[in-house]
Amino acid sequence: MTEQKTPPVVLVDGSSYLFRAYHALPPLTTSKNHPTGAIKGVIAMIRRLDQDFPGSKVVVVFDAKGKTFRHDLYEEYKANRPPMPEDLAIQIEPIHQMVRAMGLPLLIVDGVEADDVIGTLANEATSKGIDVVVSTGDKDMAQLVSDHVTLINTMTEVHMDRDGVVEKFGVRPDQIIDYLALVGDKVDNIPGVNKCGPKTAVKWLTAYDTLDGVIEHAGEIKGKIGEYLRDAIDTLPLSRELATIKMDVELEFGLEDLEERQQNDEELLELFREYELRGWTAELETKAPEAVLEGASKEPEAPSDTAAPAPKEKRYSVITNQKELDDWVSRLKNSELFAFDTETTSLKYMSAEVVGVSFAIEAGEAAYVPFGHDYMGAPEQLDRNDVLAQLKPLLEDPDLKKVGQNLKYDKNVLANHDICLEGIAEDTMVESYVLNSVSSRHDMDTLARNYLGEETITFESIAGKGAKQLTFNQLDLEKAGLYAAEDADITLRLHQVLRPQLAEIGKLQSVYENIDLPLVPVLSRMEQRGTLIRASTLRQHSQELAERMAELEKEAHEVAGENFNLASPKQLQAIFYEKMGLPVIKKTPKGAPSTAEPVLQELAHEHELPRLILEHRSLSKLKSTYTDTLPELIHHRTGRVHTSYHQAVTATGRLSSSEPNLQNIPIRTAQGRRIRQAFIAEKGYKLLAADYSQIELRIMAHLSGDKGMLTAFEKGEDIHKATAAEVFGVALDDVDSDQRRSAKAINFGLIYGMSAFGLARQLDVTRGVAQEYIDRYFERYPGVLKYMDNIRKQAHDDGYVETLFGRRLYLPEINARNKQLQQAAERTAINAPMQGTAADIIKLAMIEVERWLLAEHPDTARMTMQVHDELILEVKEEAVDEIREGLIKRMSGAAKLAVPLLVEAGVGDNWDQAH
Repeated sequence: MTEQKTPPVVLVDGSSYLFRAYHALPPLTTSKNHPTGAIKGVIAMIRRLDQDFPGSKVVVVFDAKGKTFRHDLYEEYKANRPPMPEDLAIQIEPIHQMVRAMGLPLLIVDGVEADDVIGTLANEATSKGIDVVVSTGDKDMAQLVSDHVTLINTMTEVHMDRDGVVEKFGVRPDQIIDYLALVGDKVDNIPGVNKCGPKTAVKWLTAYDTLDGVIEHAGEIKGKIGEYLRDAIDTLPLSRELATIKMDVELEFGLEDLEERQQNDEELLELFREYELRGWTAELETKAPEAVLEGASKEPEAPSDTAAPAPKEKRYSVITNQKELDDWVSRLKNSELFAFDTETTSLKYMSAEVVGVSFAIEAGEAAYVPFGHDYMGAPEQLDRNDVLAQLKPLLEDPDLKKVGQNLKYDKNVLANHDICLEGIAEDTMVESYVLNSVSSRHDMDTLARNYLGEETITFESIAGKGAKQLTFNQLDLEKAGLYAAEDADITLRLHQVLRPQLAEIGKLQSVYENIDLPLVPVLSRMEQRGTLIRASTLRQHSQELAERMAELEKEAHEVAGENFNLASPKQLQAIFYEKMGLPVIKKTPKGAPSTAEPVLQELAHEHELPRLILEHRSLSKLKSTYTDTLPELIHHRTGRVHTSYHQAVTATGRLSSSEPNLQNIPIRTAQGRRIRQAFIAEKGYKLLAADYSQIELRIMAHLSGDKGMLTAFEKGEDIHKATAAEVFGVALDDVDSDQRRSAKAINFGLIYGMSAFGLARQLDVTRGVAQEYIDRYFERYPGVLKYMDNIRKQAHDDGYVETLFGRRLYLPEINARNKQLQQAAERTAINAPMQGTAADIIKLAMIEVERWLLAEHPDTARMTMQVHDELILEVKEEAVDEIREGLIKRMSGAAKLAVPLLVEAGVGDNWDQAH
């Protein structure tokens, strides 16, 4: 199996290193007397990071010129700082030029500091389960440290995790802000408490935990220092605010937009020569040309920190003769379980070819069988066809148990060689995900680090990265063999650690054995089947979208009275707020009026131009994401689109998909439905689409046991009409469409933890009216309120919530001191059991439907897509009625709830017709 390794994002605090390099290095200059000490120091550190974190996205952040929002809070902020030395200031632009030439994203955001940009990106990465390394020498950054965020001072080689923060400062990362507020900062002119040094701050925070606790007990602190503390009480909240790194800067980009470009060797060489950086100049001048080949890497996402002991010795071998292979095949046949992995030419499973396979039966011993390394001078290897023919009976034997890391990928690529992998007994990626979906990623590197305490060989370290990364068949056999054998060994050892942990929590073991693991081959078969799309429909739609976008652009220009770029926030700001005088609803951290989508949605209620901009943005996204892209994804061999379903990404257990992302195709808009019309059935077949009706509300009725809700579902009433009748105090038959729509918003809003403020905005009513609706709702459905109160309490007590089947969602922020984080975790606690249970139910339905179709209708019907609560099948026309009846029966019987599971099914020539 070829798995995409997932290194951390590296965020570089350029401004921190600028001053440190300037003061640390001697006053170096060029022959023309241009200072270069800071240039050399900063670029050396960035280059070092690129080497130390191969494959990582490295983002460099510098402070912008001018004042920040902190100056608005406190005029004296940084007032004591002397101006930047001239010989340092003139080194900044060359550094920026070199960073850009290196191909690294360079960020300079007005109105905030580099710390705030780094904090915001670190927060975004953490929310997506991506680890972050912040490269800095700034002590303030210690407040960012978490399970996902670590610091590294590249000048001193000091790494700092949670324990490192405690060791250095004497307080936890979550206490750093309060520590800084107490100690103050003379350089930044943060007041703090007079004469309060680090030891005193640590003593107080050890005794009272938080700044608020220190303030509350200020009267108990004796002596002069107690007086100084009491004198500072009024300014301490300001000191805390000034010391707090912003985690929510409104950026015009996200992490995914910050892509590393290929290094511009020519431009970089010119800069190195200009500033006489001779060592690096020579390095670039002698750089040998390398093959530019597409890369093959490793796959997805991980938890805990309990490391297992490593074997005393590791015996890895590369098999290049028949006798060695025969011996291993004999051992594999007689094993109770063996780890298995493929190495391939591509991450795209439909076109990947197997280059070699690796095995492990006992921890510390593994072998790699290469047969596709074809670089010049590659050693002689066994014949691929002969090896695969010999392995085929083993790999297809359902009684021979295999363990792998993301075996769905291996099953797919082996299918390209006419091998149907069976006996998928264990999968370490799935084990990790079920054990704790949110603790971190579930890729092999991260799991090895967390559970085995080992740093694995990274693909980038042997293959390079970017455009020059080699594919696996081009790798030196000695390096490739060690890497591939290690994969099999690590997989086996991870399983030996993870499986017992699942067994300790019986419910999780059941989720793994009965839901997520049996789903692996089901998803693999769906991916291989693919789905048929009509490219001509999409191309026509794309043309129509382009025409409509041009019309919208023309209308927008007419309304504005001038031509402007609809995608430019600055131009929009000038037209909206300066020219048209629209109300400023929200500002960016720089103080500029915002043009973000939520703001435009609010303005669009009253004004034409924001509505036009929103429609244009929506159509542009549809065009770029679907109508232009889907035809390009049609596979040349099958004529179909083959998505990838991901089991270990979402926190709640829901599946996600990519290339294409089926989950995000809009359904409520005419344009979204047009896209679905391009998804068609093969000639002689129909598409059959079946989905669960209001499944999350039905799960809420079951979990809460609310009598009113249970009765409505048992009677088969329209739950939204029933809710409208209760909330608005009208007879069921008198509920109008507006009331039903409002009730629907209330039903779904409340199970997602929506506040009165959020509901008011959605229904376009006052906050008071929205609160009345909520109060009335809970009066009518008191069981729902009781459930929500209980689940919040349970979440606070246990740190997690569970689905009906025992899947756990851990909530690390549920007891956070930050109220916003805590409230967000509470909202998740309310919704996750419903969303997760719905995910479990449709997974169970998929497993049962696939079993039934393979056993009874192998040539009649096939499951091709899963989207949200919907399954889509391709069915022979003459069998539609029979399959439809059987599908509804199996989906509605996937779980036993206190209310019926209603399944609605439709049939058509395309997905839109069938839905």
